[in-house]
Amino acid sequence: MSFESPAGTRGGRVPKGPFVRFVNKIVAPMVRRKGQFGGMNALVLTTVGRKSGQERVSPLAWFPGPDGSWLIVASANGASNNPGWYHNLKANPDKARIEVDGKTVEVRAQQLQGDERAQAWTQISKNERFAAYQEKTDRELPIIKLTAR
Repeated sequence: MSFESPAGTRGGRVPKGPFVRFVNKIVAPMVRRKGQFGGMNALVLTTVGRKSGQERVSPLAWFPGPDGSWLIVASANGASNNPGWYHNLKANPDKARIEVDGKTVEVRAQQLQGDERAQAWTQISKNERFAAYQEKTDRELPIIKLTAR
């Protein structure tokens, strides 16, 4: 499956830049310790920058996949564009790892499409925060399935 999710025409701006990296440096250790953030299951995703080649760390909420995988959503707080980590996974789907439940797991990323995405969204959209993100934008929020390599 390919990574395809065009930008929307409405929504907020994608959080990015030095401030986001600063916040991620503060939040990531808390996620590593507690496995949660903001009352949700959380993991730390490490990607390889598509332009820089440098590792990028993103603490993210996750949802359980039906096969033991981890589902993450490229919501960017309802922005009209996808977050940077989405583009990094698109460029390097086999060069990612997560830190979850006290362990580090090398993962492969796949964007869900069609019925598989619809089923996952039914579960994810029960979370009011993520349902609200979808309402903010007209782009379809990508759902990424992470499976252990």
